[in-house]
Amino acid sequence: MITMREISKSFRVSRRKAGFAAAAKALFHKEYDVVQALDRVSFTIGDGEMVGYIGPNGAGKSSTIKIMSGILTPDSGQCVINGRVPWKNRVEHVREIGVVFGQRSQLWWDVPVADSFELLRDIYQVPEQTYRHNVEELTELLDLSTLLRTPTRQLSLGQRMRCEIAASLLHGPKVLFLDEPTIGLDAVSKLAVREFIKRLNREKKTTVILTTHDMQDIEALASRILLIGRGRILMDGDLQTLKKENTVYKTLTVEYSGGQLPQLAGATVQQSRPGRATLRLDVGVLPVPEAIAAISRQVGVTDLSVTGGSVDDLVVSLYQKYHI
Repeated sequence: MITMREISKSFRVSRRKAGFAAAAKALFHKEYDVVQALDRVSFTIGDGEMVGYIGPNGAGKSSTIKIMSGILTPDSGQCVINGRVPWKNRVEHVREIGVVFGQRSQLWWDVPVADSFELLRDIYQVPEQTYRHNVEELTELLDLSTLLRTPTRQLSLGQRMRCEIAASLLHGPKVLFLDEPTIGLDAVSKLAVREFIKRLNREKKTTVILTTHDMQDIEALASRILLIGRGRILMDGDLQTLKKENTVYKTLTVEYSGGQLPQLAGATVQQSRPGRATLRLDVGVLPVPEAIAAISRQVGVTDLSVTGGSVDDLVVSLYQKYHI
């Protein structure tokens, strides 16, 4: 169980103008701005949940993850994870969590991956039998057999991220924090990582908190979304419900015969060829029934389908709704 109550965190950021004179002045008198990274953030996540934690750059996502993992201490508020305060009980806390930062590595750069795993085993004091079982299982599930003897610096980004995820799970954590885990990965690597995370949650009931700008990750993995903006939780809801309530755009694919499709306000042609067209409808301007009726008056409709907006459209509409 993860409980965040009224968590606030601010940082002092030095500022100065460009130029030599400003640099010299800054040696004796520095000016600072206070940036409010988190402003009374509160939420609860149950055991075994997979939650997508989204928001624009600078919204406070990584700061939240760092507080929950015990790296940062908040200015005020309470955070309790599995009965422990992360920054006060760090040694006990880190035994039960795994953290993957997509832009940082926990593997040693110049040594084989297997050596990094051994060092992490010593750090977490994982029993030998448990460690061997976990390594064998992770090697099979993430297809690491050919990578373990390779130095980290010689791995591709996708290979390294698979090894990073394995490294974060060697000690069998109950909670997994994923901060941009698929950043820069190719399509095959993304699918492999997503499938592994779903299997981990399904079979071991691992709680997963995912922060990412790749909305396909959110759609594939998370059933619940937390939206943060300007350091505040703006929305907390079920993904499917949110898609129904906040869909601004729908996609209308129509097959027709005779004539040409009319130009409609609120409709943008995405693909078009003789007898078939795909339109993106702004349902606030042009409801689907009106669009179908207008098209039917001009051409003979032989087939049509309507799909909801993508998760990317949903996120854009939420950003617009909350002015972030």
